[in-house]
Amino acid sequence: MTLRPWAAEDLPAVVAAYNDPAIMQWHARSMTEREAREWIEHWPGRWAEETGAGWAVELHDRASGQISLRRIVLDEGIVELSYWVLPEARGRGVAADAVRAVTRWAFQELGAARAELAHSIRNQASCRVAVKAGYLPEGTARRQALHPDGWHDMHQHARLNSGFHQALTPADQ
Repeated sequence: MTLRPWAAEDLPAVVAAYNDPAIMQWHARSMTEREAREWIEHWPGRWAEETGAGWAVELHDRASGQISLRRIVLDEGIVELSYWVLPEARGRGVAADAVRAVTRWAFQELGAARAELAHSIRNQASCRVAVKAGYLPEGTARRQALHPDGWHDMHQHARLNSGFHQALTPADQ
């Protein structure tokens, strides 16, 4: 697995992801080619503004998932992650590995004190990813996110940076 910046040639993977029923179930939209192109092109601006960062998760020389810091608040030392993987990458620990890698980077390079992620209470696969990546459940935010079938309660998970040079393990919470 390699994490790398999004590129124009990743357009088919982004379109496929946002039209995959398993991914669409947890997002309030699909994505056209034009929207996918804009999505890919927006990441450098987010990085320049220090508000977000996104990477393609590459397996076997093709984009097979995404991992992002969908929110960066440097003043408060908080980052929020999001992720998805295409069907060919599911069930192999790819999402949890990507979450751990970006979390380590956010703690060590950005100096974040806290990393958060949220998922629908109905999305058990995402919950397993969060726990496997060492994110402890913290509670439920009621009706926090709009999904295609209506408003969902969201499980909140977080990891804390207990030491800048310390390796991340579940005990670091």
